[in-house]
Amino acid sequence: MKLPCLVVALCFGVGVMAGKYSRDVNEPKSSDGQKLEFRIAKLDQVWNKANRMQLSPVRQSELHSDLKIQEKDELQWKKLKVEGLDENGEKEAQLRRNFNVILAKYGMDGKRDTRSLESNHLKDHDIKEGDTFEDPRLDKLWNKAKTSGKFSSEEMMSLKREFQHHKDKTHEYNILMDTISRTEEIHKNEISALEGDTKEHVLHQKHSDLKQKMSNLNQGFERLRKISREGFSTDSEFREPRVIELWEAAKRANLSDNELDSLKEELRHFETKVEKHSHYQEQLELSHQKLQHVESLGDKEHIKRNQEKYNTIAEKTREMGYKMKKHMQDLSNKISREGLEHNEL
Repeated sequence: MKLPCLVVALCFGVGVMAGKYSRDVNEPKSSDGQKLEFRIAKLDQVWNKANRMQLSPVRQSELHSDLKIQEKDELQWKKLKVEGLDENGEKEAQLRRNFNVILAKYGMDGKRDTRSLESNHLKDHDIKEGDTFEDPRLDKLWNKAKTSGKFSSEEMMSLKREFQHHKDKTHEYNILMDTISRTEEIHKNEISALEGDTKEHVLHQKHSDLKQKMSNLNQGFERLRKISREGFSTDSEFREPRVIELWEAAKRANLSDNELDSLKEELRHFETKVEKHSHYQEQLELSHQKLQHVESLGDKEHIKRNQEKYNTIAEKTREMGYKMKKHMQDLSNKISREGLEHNEL
């Protein structure tokens, strides 16, 4: 009669052990038993290096999100490779490019970057006469918009976010172009070892990335020029630049009305996620400023409480940043895939 109880107890015990074992396996640790932030060694090394650098809290949080996306993509690629689904090495080459772009973006590629890396999105409300977007065309448009009298204070805030977004996209394009030009020679022998058609495909893929990004930049600039000239449309669907960019891409993708309506609803949810992440970034910056102030006073108990609060906000901001970037990646892939399917019909 006691046998069923014994079986249940054994099953429960095995389940608990399995759960503990899974957590132990899934939580990466170093050789000395210390918890690692990332499963992939090179990403953990980058993160440790970043912690020794004087990155702003928001920028450090952004780096963490970028590294998490890179980790996800690399782990997925390893599965593809095992299944023989990346025979031409296209995905591997793209991952290597993405990693090099991250290093360059955060000043860890060993090259002194004269381009501006620190863009403070938290000061979008603080519009000053001396604002510059490091591009004469953008500066000219911005000054024209400021003096046109067409925009309310709230609209000027939205417009500045769009200009800042375009500046950031231009910077990302320049980094990608620089990364490709520098790594192309480094990997020349590796690419040359590939068979003829495969070699051409890999090289074409590199430059098609640049071509697509340049096309997006041109379309983004035309949108800014139109808004600066005509003002915001009364039926504007979205406020956040990243969401607007996705929506404009969707409208160009030859999707059906039903598909656009469905995507519009998904983009509204995504915009809420973007705005929530921006709010946490602001809270992170404020929490860091308060922590610095408390540290200057020297009250250990007060410092401990503020450090714990700052750590909690930093972790939440990193987590939300990863989810937001993954969602954006999924939406972008979805739009590209569905657009391609329509064009093939």
